Amino acid sequence: MKITTRKTLKILNIIIGLTTTITLAQQQNTNLQQDDTFEQLLNEKRKINSAIIVNQRYKIQVFSGSSDGAKKTLAECKQDFKDLDGTIIFNTPNYKVWIGNFRTRIEAERLMVEIKRKYPNALLIKPEK
Repeated sequence: MKITTRKTLKILNIIIGLTTTITLAQQQNTNLQQDDTFEQLLNEKRKINSAIIVNQRYKIQVFSGSSDGAKKTLAECKQDFKDLDGTIIFNTPNYKVWIGNFRTRIEAERLMVEIKRKYPNALLIKPEK
């Protein structure tokens, strides 16, 4: 009788010890403090990633370089070519400005002549998936 009582007490102590540990571990709180610039950078990255739409259409690349240069070029493109949509793509280490969304190469080449007058380094591209 003493042996079963001791075993029962040991098992009961182990169970009580585990439940107390589990219950105490559940009550810990964590406070996270982060810099505001981190959130701004994260939002900028989300904007850039949401702009990346890779499809089988032709585009014209008018700029490749720094972030500021890309933003400036995109603003200029939107003023000069109002009917074309444009986006900034980040491809390490450069930012690229792509404009247009052409179904055929001929369609893109027709407008490329006009675009090359303002952006002589413009390239015709077809993004890969």
